[in-house]
Amino acid sequence: MIKIGLISDTHGYLDPQALDYFDGRDEIWHAGDFGTIKIADQLKEVAPVIGVYGNIDGQDIRDEFPLHQRFMCEGVDVWMTHIGGIPGRYCIPIREEMENNTPELFICGHSHILRVARDQQLSKMLYMNPGAAGRHGFQKERTIMRFDIDQGKIHNVEVINLGARVETQ
Repeated sequence: MIKIGLISDTHGYLDPQALDYFDGRDEIWHAGDFGTIKIADQLKEVAPVIGVYGNIDGQDIRDEFPLHQRFMCEGVDVWMTHIGGIPGRYCIPIREEMENNTPELFICGHSHILRVARDQQLSKMLYMNPGAAGRHGFQKERTIMRFDIDQGKIHNVEVINLGARVETQ
């Protein structure tokens, strides 16, 4: 079994609570828009990080993290990217691959909208967007997620509310 912490859209701000919630996780997955490489470095102090770069990320982050991550985790085919769309309306650049080579778990960020859903049209693929953990954006609440993967099954999916988004000057 592997314990995963899932975060996205930190935009240069990492709430210390997230580090506490991710303590004891085997890996932390970041679905893009780190904002600064410092965020990745802070997360790596807790657990190894698998991530993708987002549209606001600079070259330092793009040098370390790819646009897409497609990998197997405990028997689950995972695809993570920053801009992916939503069930039934995936982004044009990935739609064909999604239909022809559907992952079991598709993770994206970008929208700042927390959503976990089964896509019934794509082999009951599980879609996850952890929302936004940072202070920038239109989201009212900052969220992250935790879950476990064991022998091809995803268990114990948990949404964690970090509190209201308060943008600082």
